[in-house]
Amino acid sequence: MVKRRKKSDNEEGPDSKDRGIPWEDIAWRLEEFSRRLMKGGQIRLVRAGLVALTVIWLSSGIYIIGPGEVGVERQFGKFVAQTDPGLNYRLPWPIQAHDVVNMETIRRAEIGFRTVKAEEIGMPAVHERVPEESLMLTRDKNIADIQVLVQYRVKNATQFLFKVKDPELALHFATEVALRGVIGNTPIDYAMLEGRPEVEADTWDFLQTLLDDYETGLYVVEVKLLAVDPPEEVKDAFHEVVRAWEDKDRLIQEARGYALDVVPKARGDAEKETKAAEAYRDERILRAEGDTDRFLKILDEYQKAKTVTRERLYLEMVESVLVGTEKFVIDPEAGGGNLLQHLVLDQGNVSVRSGK
Repeated sequence: MVKRRKKSDNEEGPDSKDRGIPWEDIAWRLEEFSRRLMKGGQIRLVRAGLVALTVIWLSSGIYIIGPGEVGVERQFGKFVAQTDPGLNYRLPWPIQAHDVVNMETIRRAEIGFRTVKAEEIGMPAVHERVPEESLMLTRDKNIADIQVLVQYRVKNATQFLFKVKDPELALHFATEVALRGVIGNTPIDYAMLEGRPEVEADTWDFLQTLLDDYETGLYVVEVKLLAVDPPEEVKDAFHEVVRAWEDKDRLIQEARGYALDVVPKARGDAEKETKAAEAYRDERILRAEGDTDRFLKILDEYQKAKTVTRERLYLEMVESVLVGTEKFVIDPEAGGGNLLQHLVLDQGNVSVRSGK
């Protein structure tokens, strides 16, 4: 601001011809005019600016929650509400703030190994062992090298954000604890072979219990044993044992398959023979009953005419014995040497011949 200079006693009046242009006086007047002009407009400008800032500040409380997500609102750092997907509003910062948690994303934790390079087209993934996590002691005092993949998701957003400082790190340590507890009660051969599903199920149950006790807000979707191997120094020998067990199981399954194929056939053949024997038995019984009836009828006829029946029976027996031959029956009572009486039995036809 240019201060106005007082006139000295030597200065001439305004009508003096020798005085120059009064620049200081002009500057002072211009500054005074500008100050008076801006005094009222500046207040209005400040008010407009405050209104705009207030609108912007209030609108900062609008936020959107996407599908599969939930919003967690905090007032001065304390949880106050949980919001659903869609357009939501809260009081602006620093009064309230919000966090967004994805509830549907499946996350993964690697125990005993780390993925150095993800899988690409035509290129397998590259993994690195972490021995301090993977080496565990089994029930039979063997050392097992185990790699586990855990898939999980968030089931409680409030617990996930506020109950544990780092819930995913807590899950990592809890998985190692649960796995060591299960493997410590399992023989290495059982864990390597048929016991893998049971180890996975027991580990899942133990791990989920720990996560719920810690209030991490996490839910374990799956526990997958990627590798259960002995230490590198004895891996070949253990793999030979594993192959032997697998061969044993294969041969047992083949034997069971063969038994399932042969036993029904044998049972069918036995049933067939049994039915044939029963049919033969019934046939023999019926034939015996028929022979018995026939014999009783013959006996009845025999008792009526013994001589005739005896001769008929004799001739029928001779006919059945001498099948296909020409037979002559000579009457012993026939007289004369030139007379021959005989009975011809041919194809069931009986004829009497005589000849000289």
